Amino acid sequence: MPKPLRLPDIEEQQVLDELEIELVLENPKRDRWNQLVVEQHYLHNATLVGEQLRYALSYHRRWVALLGWNAPAWHLKLREDWLGWSEQQRCGRLHFIAQNSRFLILADRGRFPNLGTRAMKLCLERLSQDWQVEHGHPILALESFVDGQLFRGTIYKAANWTMLGATAGYGRAAEDFYVPHERPKQLWVRVLEAQAKEWLSGESLPAELARYEKPVRTRCEFSPGPLASLRERFAEVAEFRKGQGKRHRIPTVLAIAACAKMAGVMGGYAGIASYARNLTRPQRRALHCWYNHRTGQYEVPSESCFLRVLQGVSQTQVEAITLAWQEQVLGLNTDPLVAIDGKTLKHSKVHLVGAISLPSHRCLGVEPVADKSNEIPAAQKLIERAPIQPGQMVSLDALNTQHKTVAQILYDKGADYLLPLKGNQSGLLDAAQHLLPESASPSGGQVGGQPQPARTARPGEPRD
Repeated sequence: MPKPLRLPDIEEQQVLDELEIELVLENPKRDRWNQLVVEQHYLHNATLVGEQLRYALSYHRRWVALLGWNAPAWHLKLREDWLGWSEQQRCGRLHFIAQNSRFLILADRGRFPNLGTRAMKLCLERLSQDWQVEHGHPILALESFVDGQLFRGTIYKAANWTMLGATAGYGRAAEDFYVPHERPKQLWVRVLEAQAKEWLSGESLPAELARYEKPVRTRCEFSPGPLASLRERFAEVAEFRKGQGKRHRIPTVLAIAACAKMAGVMGGYAGIASYARNLTRPQRRALHCWYNHRTGQYEVPSESCFLRVLQGVSQTQVEAITLAWQEQVLGLNTDPLVAIDGKTLKHSKVHLVGAISLPSHRCLGVEPVADKSNEIPAAQKLIERAPIQPGQMVSLDALNTQHKTVAQILYDKGADYLLPLKGNQSGLLDAAQHLLPESASPSGGQVGGQPQPARTARPGEPRD
C-alpha cells in the first residue's frame, strides 16, 4: 500500500511561509556561503565555474539552505538529445542554460522535509531575472547532476524536474578532454519557459532573445583528406627554428593558419589559436598535431607558436603553396569581390599587403612592404601578379586611390574598382562631386565582354 501523504505540521508550515531568499554577491556573506559549503556539502568544494550566482534561504535571518548556480556542462549527450539542437546552436545558445551545482540544506531535514522544495521554488522564481542583471542575458533551461549512490533526487522530482538518465561517467579535465571518474550521475533538467526547447533548437531565436545569442566560433570545414594534402604541400617550407621543444612542425602550423584565414577568422594570432582549438580529433590527426601521450590528446599550437612561425617563414613561398592547393581543392574562383588591404604582423616589423576574394575568403596573394616605403607600391605589385579575374570588383582603402592602381585594375585585369575618396584628396574629391553623375559606372563602362574605355599609353610605351 502507498504511504499516506504527510501534511506539514504548524511549525513546519510557518517556516515555509516565512522563508526568505537573498542573492549573495558581496563579502563577508559570500565567504560565509563558501565556508558552509566546504564544511557541510558532500563535495566539500565551493568553487563555481563560469557565470554564477549564489543564494541563501533564511528563516528569521538564520540561513537554512544554500543554492549555487553556474555555467552548464560543455558537452552532455543526454541534454543535447533532449533539446534536439545542432552543434552550432549549442555553441551559440549554451549560455541560456544554468546548472544547479550546489544545493545544501542546513536545517534538520527530518523536521522540515519540504524545505528543499520551497527553497528551489523561491529560487527559480527569480533566477532568470537575477541572471539578466548580473550576466546580461536570461536563462531558459536548467540542469543538475545527482549522485544516485547518495541521493534520490526527490527535491528535483517534486519541483517538476525531469531525469534524463545516467551520464557516461566522464569528467572534464581540460579543453575537449575528458577522463573517466567511474561514478555516473543522474542528469536532471527543467525548462523555465514553456517554449524553451522549441526556441533553443529552432532555426532562429525570438527577437527578444536573438540579441543575446553568441556568435558561433568558426570551425574548420575541410575533411581530413584535404587537410593532410595541404600539410604535405607545406612540408616544402624549410624549418628555420633552432633548439629543442618544437612540438608543432612548420607544415602543421602553416596549414592551420591558412585554413583559419580562408574561413575568415579575425583576431590575429589569438583568432587563429581559437580556430585551432575547434579542430576535431580527426582533423588534428590529419594535420599531425602533437600527440600528448599523458592525456591521450592531439594538442594544437599556441598563439605564441603561430606568432613565431608566421614571422619567420617566406611569405612568397607560403603564398605559392596556398594558391596551388586552393586551385586543386576549391577549383575555379567565382567570387565577385576582391579585397586588398595592408596589415602589420603583431609584435613584429613585418608589414604585408594581402588580397582575398569574397565571400569564400580564398587567398590571392601577399606582398611585403619594402623598408622605408608604404603600401602603395606593394599593392601595385600584388595586383600585377594576383589572379584577379575579369569582371571582379576590387576594393582598396583611400591610400590606394591612385591613377596607376586604377589603370592596373581596369585595363590590365579587366576588373572594376571600388576606391574611397577622403578629405585630404581634395582635387579628386571635388572633381568626383562636381563632374560625375550619380549613375556613373565606376569603370566608365561595362565588363564581361562589353566595350571598355580605350587604354591610355603609359610613359615610355609606344602608342598605336
